Amino acid sequence: MPLDIAIVEDDTRVRRTLVRILEEAEGCRACGEYATAEEALARLPQCVPDVVLMDIDLPEMSGVECVRRLVEKLPKVRILMLTVFHDADTIFDALSAGAVGYLVKPIRAAQLVEAIHDAYDGGAPMTSSVARKVVQLFRRTRPSAPEASALSPREQQVLDHLAQGYLYKEIADRLGISYATLRTHVERIYHKLHVRSRAQAVARYLRRGAP
Repeated sequence: MPLDIAIVEDDTRVRRTLVRILEEAEGCRACGEYATAEEALARLPQCVPDVVLMDIDLPEMSGVECVRRLVEKLPKVRILMLTVFHDADTIFDALSAGAVGYLVKPIRAAQLVEAIHDAYDGGAPMTSSVARKVVQLFRRTRPSAPEASALSPREQQVLDHLAQGYLYKEIADRLGISYATLRTHVERIYHKLHVRSRAQAVARYLRRGAP
């Protein structure tokens, strides 16, 4: 079954290009397209997409706020930001809101399709420049919040690898643990940090530890 993808993008030309990419891609199809956050919040839940491509600079309500409200309506949906903005504050606001990945325009069709599948499979796809900012901040800061300090040394190792964008299987292999054990660590991290996704966990950890 192909993945159902919804698009929230106010630029008609860009939106139609994204639809065409999905129509031509194997394993993906566009199930809905929306020009505003308000339209997406009203109609997108009826589509029940697997992945949402979300712009940030929308006419009224921002894409970040739209993400925050969408994850309340559809907690299992994977939302990928697709935007021209790549400053640290916007990146972490989007991840904190519930986005699972962050892509910067322009992006090649093949990269976009790969990122969509990666997000659906539990990854956190990010444009390389965004990933570097996340990793640099992660390495520069030290968590000080009670939730962060409650993480065990192994859980902090897992979170470090999550921040660097490794897939679950890759993390398990690098740490020499089973996939099931890794999932247990991830679930405990989510519980301790009061989050629902790997991107939120990384954003919470970094934001609380930032000077």
